[in-house]
Amino acid sequence: MPQVLQNVVFPTERDPDILPLYADPETWATIDDEPVRVTSVAHLSNVLDRHRARVQAGRRVSFASYFNAFPASYWQHWTTVREITLSVRTNGPATVLVYRSNGEGVKQRILTNEVDGQATTRVDLTLDKYGDGGWIWFDIFADAEDVIFEGAEWTTEQEPARTGKASLGITTYNKPGFCVETLAALADAPDVLEYVDRIFVIDQGTDLVAEQVKFDEIAGRLGDTLQVIRQSNLGGSGGFARAMTETLARPDSGFVQLLDDDVRIEPESVRRSIVFGQYAAAPTIVGAHMFDLLDRPKLHAWAEVVDEDPFMWRTLFQERMPHDFAEGNIRQTPMLHMRLDADYNGWWMCLIPVDVLREIGLSLPAFIKWDDAEYSLRARAAGVPTVSMPGVALWHVSWVGKDDSLDWQAYFHARNRVLAGLLHSSRPEGGTLLRHSRRMDLKHLMMMQYYPVALRHRALRDLLSGPAHLWPSLPTAMPAARDLAKQFPETEVHRDTGTPIRSRRGRQVFAHRRRHQFDSPTGLRLRWFTASTLARHWFHRPAPENTTQPEVEFSKLDAHWWRIPVVDSALVTTADGSGKNVYTRDRAKYRSMLLESIRLHRRLRREWARLSREYRAALPSLTSPESWRAAFEETK
Repeated sequence: MPQVLQNVVFPTERDPDILPLYADPETWATIDDEPVRVTSVAHLSNVLDRHRARVQAGRRVSFASYFNAFPASYWQHWTTVREITLSVRTNGPATVLVYRSNGEGVKQRILTNEVDGQATTRVDLTLDKYGDGGWIWFDIFADAEDVIFEGAEWTTEQEPARTGKASLGITTYNKPGFCVETLAALADAPDVLEYVDRIFVIDQGTDLVAEQVKFDEIAGRLGDTLQVIRQSNLGGSGGFARAMTETLARPDSGFVQLLDDDVRIEPESVRRSIVFGQYAAAPTIVGAHMFDLLDRPKLHAWAEVVDEDPFMWRTLFQERMPHDFAEGNIRQTPMLHMRLDADYNGWWMCLIPVDVLREIGLSLPAFIKWDDAEYSLRARAAGVPTVSMPGVALWHVSWVGKDDSLDWQAYFHARNRVLAGLLHSSRPEGGTLLRHSRRMDLKHLMMMQYYPVALRHRALRDLLSGPAHLWPSLPTAMPAARDLAKQFPETEVHRDTGTPIRSRRGRQVFAHRRRHQFDSPTGLRLRWFTASTLARHWFHRPAPENTTQPEVEFSKLDAHWWRIPVVDSALVTTADGSGKNVYTRDRAKYRSMLLESIRLHRRLRREWARLSREYRAALPSLTSPESWRAAFEETK
């Protein structure tokens, strides 16, 4: 019996912004080597239901789209599937054209089939030419009359390597509305639920999912498949570890699918990721891409890696991300045809085989930040790859409009990055990680951002205390970090009111708009700027009038580390634009924190080898199901 690898689908909601992710009804031309959209025939009225659409007479629609093209290179490289079949059903006079591409985005036609009336176009395809990249897709051209596209799917006669279902683990903290929407989308997708053993909602908040108006009705539809578990707030790592633990007790679960709470899902993506995991040649972590929930055609993450020397995460081709599918779909973007291999995938949506849980353990007790990257690095060391799978994605609140390196999360950014480095870096003394960490301290200090430096130093002191600090701090580190903010006036956000706070100059400084480019110092100029700024902040007191009222005002785009240090105080817009922070130079804090930064980083470098041995030796215990069960019991 044919196994469906991928269904062709249309959006579950009437949102014109996301239609380009499903179909590409555009006419394009190339002008000066750049793709230019000439005309568009995208109409929501032509989408008839989840699987059917109308192609207007004389028009052509391409399914070379993110959600409906077939990522042939990933199936060839990571699975044993070699023979697949594309079936396209139409009603009316039409021409069905099937195409493939290579890793450079070069298009080649495979098939042209003219049909009329009720017809099915079937084409057998071999996955043997997609080593470096490439997609397969089809177009439909309507002749003199409208054509109804009745559906399509990509299938194989081959049996999967493993057949277990997936348990879904949704970790939430006071975002019940999103969770209810996710549960509703799953309840409306019976073809997805066929692959789901259990849905665990790990509710760690006070605004409970089970108390939402629509919850009882949706829970009734999901029946025994849904289980809500209440526990103390142990962060993302604690919530996902609970879902992992519960999945291990399910005999029918071969995978755990981790899902964040502030997301909107494409249900077909859930099904596809499970199917891909079943067909993978070896146990494989299957990750999803992330689109921006507030700008929905924009893709923010394709394949993410950890650079070894600085031991820092980034996305491949980060200079080209985010990619806006409203401006250029797959046919117009050669980069999207390459097979991009990832080191890890964010846990906004990530499928992990149960066999991997048993072999390498559960999440690190890190609360948030780096738990997903660390897990895939640990898995890679055990021979388990991570695949960030095209056509598998959801919409998540992106980091645009956030600056979590300045709030309580700075503690976890600093601690968990160094922790992951101690566990997995192959470079002596962590490569350039500690140098980069020290530079982060200097930037914050020069910008008069003392709160994140205090958190970063607390993080380093905790690391130096050894692995034993992780379990006791799991439920306490976040509230302690938030409580510390009370000691730093810069953390107060001044909202716009009838009498807004003003700078002494009374206007914003628009440096970047005057210069139209970044003017950051480099080379010898950078060294001189850093040395002179550090000396000035050490020796000179701020002018009294600048401590009672901000000296200047900067937009967020202008508030760079080489601009703010030249003043005594600054009024800076928050990342989300909802208010302003006041940064004021404090010579005493600056001096003590600078010395502490030097001391802590020297000590970390000196003790790196010993700490690395200690943390690596403790890792099996830190990530074992038994340790996590004990933590769940202690924090009830």
